[in-house]
Amino acid sequence: MTDPLLHIEGLSKSFGALKATDDVTLSLKPGEIHALIGPNGAGKSTLIKQVAGALVPDAGTVWLNGRDVTKLPTAARARAGLGRTFQISSLAMEYTVLQNAVLGALGARGSVWRFLGNVMRDKALRGTAERALARVGLMEQALVRTSELSHGQRRLLEVAVALTLEPDVFLMDEPMAGLGADGSRRMTGFLDDLRSRAPILLVEHDMDAVFALADRISVLVYGKIIATGTADEIRANPEVRSAYLGEEIVI
Repeated sequence: MTDPLLHIEGLSKSFGALKATDDVTLSLKPGEIHALIGPNGAGKSTLIKQVAGALVPDAGTVWLNGRDVTKLPTAARARAGLGRTFQISSLAMEYTVLQNAVLGALGARGSVWRFLGNVMRDKALRGTAERALARVGLMEQALVRTSELSHGQRRLLEVAVALTLEPDVFLMDEPMAGLGADGSRRMTGFLDDLRSRAPILLVEHDMDAVFALADRISVLVYGKIIATGTADEIRANPEVRSAYLGEEIVI
């Protein structure tokens, strides 16, 4: 059996009397897309923040490549092999596409910068950035200011920045958000290809994309995983269907 690259064991986080995550265990295997779905308020964002290092859990362990990273901050987890894209863009809109990608590559080194011009003359950093942009199809826009990109192109640039980290695992938080039907189809095709580079833990509300992509799906409700299985198993699960009553999600 192939060992998971990412394993979350017994993760719990409470805010007062509210259990935002309650003894959550899940894993991500090489070459896999594992989707995490759930109604609004289920605790997905809290869980993802704990996996990424932005929030310290009350209990439980996060393993990355067999290493306990539970106490590592976000930047250290990125250097350990975790590449993340965000629900809300974290790009520097005033910089060009290439500049954003180069700064991502610089972050992978664990370095800091003072003068952007000096960073842009680093051939190794530019090479890493250009390869990432080529992978997502944005090399023609390399010198375009990021604020001038379409929403879909910005989502792809976020993936490119994550790629500059040369991650072993991708953590993607709603990459389809705001893309529209055509954009979602293009992103779905891209992510389907990307899994060969590194497996993806995918948090997503677009159920068409989830069912098209996911090898496994875990359903989070009130902070607990209530089911994990294939798309067909999740579709047929009565507890999952009940949990989505009133939600604008067709399963």
